[in-house]
Amino acid sequence: MKLGIDIGGTKTAAVAIGADGELSDQVRMPTGFGAEAVVATALRTVERMSELAGLRTASFTSIGIGIPGAVDSATGRVEHAVNLGLEGLDLGRRLSDRLGIDVRVENDVKAAALGAHHLLGAAAGAGARAGADSGDELGRPATSMAYLNLGTGLAAGVVLDGRLLRGGHGIAGEIGHIPIDPAGVRCGCGQRGCLETVASGLAIARTWPTASEHPARELFDAADAGDARAIVVREEFLSGVATAVRLLVLTVDVDAVVIGGGLAALGGRLMDGTRRILNRWAADSAFLASIDLAARVQVVPPGFPAAAVGAALVGEHPWLKSSS
Repeated sequence: MKLGIDIGGTKTAAVAIGADGELSDQVRMPTGFGAEAVVATALRTVERMSELAGLRTASFTSIGIGIPGAVDSATGRVEHAVNLGLEGLDLGRRLSDRLGIDVRVENDVKAAALGAHHLLGAAAGAGARAGADSGDELGRPATSMAYLNLGTGLAAGVVLDGRLLRGGHGIAGEIGHIPIDPAGVRCGCGQRGCLETVASGLAIARTWPTASEHPARELFDAADAGDARAIVVREEFLSGVATAVRLLVLTVDVDAVVIGGGLAALGGRLMDGTRRILNRWAADSAFLASIDLAARVQVVPPGFPAAAVGAALVGEHPWLKSSS
């Protein structure tokens, strides 16, 4: 049984995956702040999952961790995870030493990309079985996929032929910091007009200030009710998301762009709005029409623990720690 742990800024989620690929036990708990607290959180999570699965820790065939920040997947070292209070932590080594089993560590968005790819593969398999006699196209698996993480910020993970793309320096997929408007607002990275300043939770917080705990949902509700200002802000946001989709497809020609992260909770409204804008662009461009961007967009189902599932896969495959 494989164990995957997603260590987030406020909560940690874990999932166990059986030999048949099915998800079994899941755990959620608060994440501690600072290096020692993060290590303790991971150890408590492993202990709790062992209890639920009725296994000794050493019985897990693999353990993988997804975590924010700059991650050296070859060594398991994490740096610059500001929301966790980590400037530098040899997380993989410390956990391996304590648990007596090899622990792989990966950036959380890249791990989530693997989790989303796993979900697509499972859906394709189900579609193939259901549509074996009807030619149902759901049976065609996506050999390449981009995971577009829409949360506080914006980033992507790319899976090509089942392998995670990291690039020469581990920053493949950091499309949130590609400038799209030289006259735009200054981004936290120091540049102006980055994609993240248009399509992210931070972008919505800036353009739709509110005391609501769910500003994106409030924005979409107001736009659906006909609020003129909300409609403008929503369309700017959706245009930014559509731009990210177009950028990913034109760069690596992925079969699917799967949207996840906190803003994926908008569900159908996010997917339909993004597709609407992509189709509008296609109506003015024979080239864009020919590549059918809108058909490639999907949204992660509510409650699917993409990063934890991907972390379990990171732990399983040795090549995932070194491919570029």
